[in-house]
Amino acid sequence: MTTSDAALERTTLRAISWRLLPLIGLGYLVSFMDRVNISFAAPQMNAQLGFTASVYGFGGGLFFISYALLEVPSNLALMRVGAPRWLARIMITWGLIAMATVLIRTPWQFYAMRFALGAAEAGFFPGVIFYLAQWFPRAYRGRAISRFYIAGPLASLVMGSAAGALLSLDGRLGLMGWQWLLLIEGAPALLLALFFWRLPQRPAQAAWLSPEQRDWLESRLAADARATGAPDHSLLRAVLRPQVLAITAANFLMLGSFYAFTLSAPAILKATTALNPAQVGYVVAGAGLVGACGMIFSGWNSDRTRERYLHTAVPLAITAAAFAVMAAVQAPGIIIAAYLVALSAYYTVGATNWLIPSEIVHPRALGVTVSAINGVSQLGSFLFPWLWGLARDATGSFHLGQSLLPVSFLGAAAIYLALRQVRRAPQLA
Repeated sequence: MTTSDAALERTTLRAISWRLLPLIGLGYLVSFMDRVNISFAAPQMNAQLGFTASVYGFGGGLFFISYALLEVPSNLALMRVGAPRWLARIMITWGLIAMATVLIRTPWQFYAMRFALGAAEAGFFPGVIFYLAQWFPRAYRGRAISRFYIAGPLASLVMGSAAGALLSLDGRLGLMGWQWLLLIEGAPALLLALFFWRLPQRPAQAAWLSPEQRDWLESRLAADARATGAPDHSLLRAVLRPQVLAITAANFLMLGSFYAFTLSAPAILKATTALNPAQVGYVVAGAGLVGACGMIFSGWNSDRTRERYLHTAVPLAITAAAFAVMAAVQAPGIIIAAYLVALSAYYTVGATNWLIPSEIVHPRALGVTVSAINGVSQLGSFLFPWLWGLARDATGSFHLGQSLLPVSFLGAAAIYLALRQVRRAPQLA
């Protein structure tokens, strides 16, 4: 590569990174925040509305049923309408529904709002993955994904830092603290949608790229597409490939377990450490901050080494070990440390987990494949919180659910290690 070619590559990637990733990262931060901020609202909301752990767990998980059902249809619509406008539509509807959740008074109203929120947000995450694949060459996607996906742990930082202050508004203007939290944290989606609407669809439409930059980027993306082989004209066949089914199973285990724990994490930390709500928020924020740093490093190192599977399996194994410690000990200091390790390790998985499908399927099938993986996996995000709540009501504690978390994360890690062996087999033959 000549000096001029290297300079063109560097300036092109810098331009698209600065133009796209901050906005997309903010969008994902708000989406993650609006789906799990009920975990901070729950202690106050459940007490005031008389919700049991089973009611809360079932309602919290209902989000993922509608999300799963509409994930593929939403991405088929995205491919027809165009990613920027469809993503903007998603943000407007979920923002309005997130804010309207302050109106709930009964369990069935809670169920309806969570189901509607999942339907509204369906397709956003795989739509973003598909959109970024239209802009970033494969060799740079680890860094690109990690820089937008970092919004997940940063959402914990924002929620943890702000939750105490928002809940303290209890009684202002006739609203409860949990209502203020949901109302204020739902509003940013409406504003961000205006900016998503104006994003260009593909590099050829980006006026802020020079003709040379557009040509270089389109040629690199075309070369990546050719390297994956001929496109599979049957989307169903692409989704049912054994490797894709294995990734789906791994995501089912780890996403279901993650959300079962996350939707009750503030309550668990408060009960096992005697921290007040503001202090619990700071612990959650700390896990988000460390996890964000780990995600950036994992994405960079994964691109540097061109290795995705170990970068996913090892953090999952660490997460399993840390959750095992949380379930086995009673010392508050050790519980807090184990929580920080568990969440920090889990967040780093996001930098590489969603890169693996792009190395298996053709870019034309990537959007639907990712949405199918994510959609089916989110069924676990409904099932696990519901069972978690039933176990809590039946036993009077979260211990049974916590004891099973390591099994799920170890199972997901084992699947990725097996996929790595399958991937390496042709090279070892």
